[in-house]
Order: sequence, then structure tokens, then C-alpha cells
Amino acid sequence: MGPEGRHAIVIGGGASGVLLAFQLLKTNAPDLRVTLIEKRAEIGRGLAYHAGNPEHLLNVRVTNMSALPDDPEHFWNWLCARAAGPLCPDPYCFVPRQTYGDYLADLIAPLKSRDRSHGLTIVHGECAAIRETPSDVAVTLADGTYITGSTAVLATGHDAAAPLLAGHAEPWTSPTDAGIDPNATVLILGTGLSMVDYVLSLLRCGHQGRIVAMSRRGLLPKAHRRVDPMRFAEREIPFGAEIGPLLRWFRRRIELHATEGGDWRGAIDAIRPFTQRLWQELPLSSRRRFLEHARAWWDVHRHRTAPEVETRIAEALATERLTVIAGKLAAIAPNVGGALVRYRRRGQSETSELQVGAIIDCTGIVRDPGASTNPAVRSLLDQGLARIDPLRIGIDVTPDCAIVNRDGSPSRRLYAVGPLTRAAFWEIIAVPDIRQQCAELAGRLRAFNGPS
Repeated sequence: MGPEGRHAIVIGGGASGVLLAFQLLKTNAPDLRVTLIEKRAEIGRGLAYHAGNPEHLLNVRVTNMSALPDDPEHFWNWLCARAAGPLCPDPYCFVPRQTYGDYLADLIAPLKSRDRSHGLTIVHGECAAIRETPSDVAVTLADGTYITGSTAVLATGHDAAAPLLAGHAEPWTSPTDAGIDPNATVLILGTGLSMVDYVLSLLRCGHQGRIVAMSRRGLLPKAHRRVDPMRFAEREIPFGAEIGPLLRWFRRRIELHATEGGDWRGAIDAIRPFTQRLWQELPLSSRRRFLEHARAWWDVHRHRTAPEVETRIAEALATERLTVIAGKLAAIAPNVGGALVRYRRRGQSETSELQVGAIIDCTGIVRDPGASTNPAVRSLLDQGLARIDPLRIGIDVTPDCAIVNRDGSPSRRLYAVGPLTRAAFWEIIAVPDIRQQCAELAGRLRAFNGPS
């Protein structure tokens, strides 16, 4: 890098981008500057932590949500220092998502600099293209703005799914803003955490119509409990085993834990420090089998709801405000009242019909990067500067987060963090995992003196 110093361009100002920018700048290196590019008005919120329904709670306890891996009490201390108080009695609780967005905004605010030669510069706009040369990277925004730097990091988070049909409601838009008829039947595709949040939004808005949630297996997320994780000795974990023997070992350990009075949650939490290594050492065929057959069960046990949210959903089910169907969508025919939906219940061959006033797609993120509508990701794929992994769940990156190009060579200037890297790391969608990834990448980039 030249005498003007190092310049990291971070594309995406949600949680991943903020955590990385903080880690890059926390040592106040005089020759390092960061430009954070975010298309939304607010930094740090993204889709996950926007100022929406205060009943949308974090799915992780406060005690595990510190932005700093070396300061586990940081978020709790921030909560306690607020004028309104910590909102809950102890760190083993769940606070609103929007509160966490406030925390990330506070984290990044002191780093902003008016002097663009160092510190943090925030640029509001959408990254339209990324180009790499032997000496730098160049980012072009949708409005034509051109920014050059020494490295660029994709931190774009989850890709939103493309609309199923014109006029469908986005899961992050409130039912009122989406114009949903309070008496209409609402179909929610997916039965995971996004569905849970949207049901809470409907109930908060006074929705009176039927709410139907549908997924292939009809599984609902489990809830957290105050349990301590059990302990796994690294030597007892069958790293490198096929998925069948691995899952059988894990079930036996859970059953043994239960016979000793333990809770299955303790086993799930105890395996977490090892999940990335387990994933990376799984044969490709086993990864594919896991995604197809075991992922849904893993997700509902691993990604859990707050106990108070569980109570709300249980009430909605008991009063038949909410119905959950295990089935598969067959067809959507738009009509004057919304759409006529045809679906097939799990285990049945004949189809059923349901007239709905609105459809909300809560099936989650775009799983295939090839279907991405994100122009930054598309730019790299189209140029061959990035490639999709064999399972088509993310872009290929090295263990050091370097983006791998079409020919299999890792870049020395282009990196990625967060959910985009799930192919390499798997468990990389929650703050406890992303903060560690960002701290490690920032350490490498701070020490980096540029390609020879």
C-alpha cells in the first residue's frame, strides 16, 4: 500500500459491517481508514435490528450479545448505563431487536471522522459494482460515485428473497404499512423465527383474520430455558465422521445428558464452539445430506425463541388465531381478493385450496447466491472474481475470509464476512459467531502491508 495509508471499504452497514469497522478502527491506527457503505438511512440496523415492533425480541440472551469477543459484558453494561435502565433483571434475558440496533449505532458513532484521511467515513448509497486491480479495489455506487481502496469487504448480510407475486407483503414491513386487510386470511410461508415475528406484528396491529403458517415439515422453533451448557471434551467429538455416525453420537450424548437430569439445550449449546470445525471437516456428501434431511430439525433446536415469545405463540395456537400446516405450496393464482393458493399437505397426494388476502414469504434468506439480486454480489460473480460453493449456499471463501475467484484462487484484496460465508463456516448468522470472525479478519487486515 502506498504512503497515503490503508483504506478498507466495507460494503454493508448492518451488524456485520459495523462489527468489522469497529474492530478495524479500535486501535486508532493513524494510517488506517474505513469507508462504510450502507444504502439504508441508519447504520447498524440492517433487516435484523430496525426500529420496528418492540415485541420482536432478540433470539439470543443479552449475556451472549456483546459486540466484543474479549468483553462479554459490554452489551449488558451498555444497557445498565442507559437512562431507561437495562429493561430486564439480569443478563440472562431477551431485549427488543431495535434496542440492539441502538447499541450498534452507539458503538460506531465515536469512530466517525470528519477527516477522510483516517477514521470512519459513512457513505449512504448502494454498491453497484466492485473491480479489483493489482494495486487497489474500486467500488462504484448506483449514483456513479467512485471509491478506491486497498481492500474491500462484503458484509451485505442476508439477501432478501425475490417477491413471489406482485403486491405480496415484505416480512419486515408492518401489516398496517403493507395495507393488509385486518379481516383477511394471511398466509405466511415458513414456520421459523421470521414467521414468529410476523405473527406478533399481526397480533399487535389487531389482525382479526385467520393466520396460516406453512412449511414443508411444519416445525416451530423451540424456546430458550435457563440451563447451563454441558461440557464436551474435544477429543470425544468425532470430527471428520460422516453425518450419520456424527448425528447418532450426538443423540446418544443428549440422551445420556437427559438421564442425568440435564436439558437437551445444554448439549446444543455445548456443541456450538465446535460447529464450524465439524462443518468444515464433514465430507461434501454429508454436508449435502445434512442440508436436505437434518437442517430443519437442527434449526428449530439451535435457533430458539425467547420464553415470552413462546407463550404468545402458544396462546395464538390454542385460540386458533394461528394455524400451522406441514405442506408444500403447489400454485398461487392472484385474484381480486388476493390469491387462491393450492398446496399439498405433507404425506398426502391430493391438493387443498385456500383463499388468502395476503402472502408473506418468511422462508428466510436467499439460499442460492446465483439468485441474488444484490448488485455487489452479482458484480463479483459476473466478473469471475467470486464463485458459488458446490452446495450453492454461499460464495466460496478461504478460512481467512478471502473471496475465491472462478479459477479457485483466493483474492488478496477482496473479503467477505457474515452470512455470505456460510458455505465455509456454516454457523455464521448470529452475533456471537460474526463478532469473532470480524475480530480475526480485522487483526489480519490491520497487520496487512499490501500485496508484493
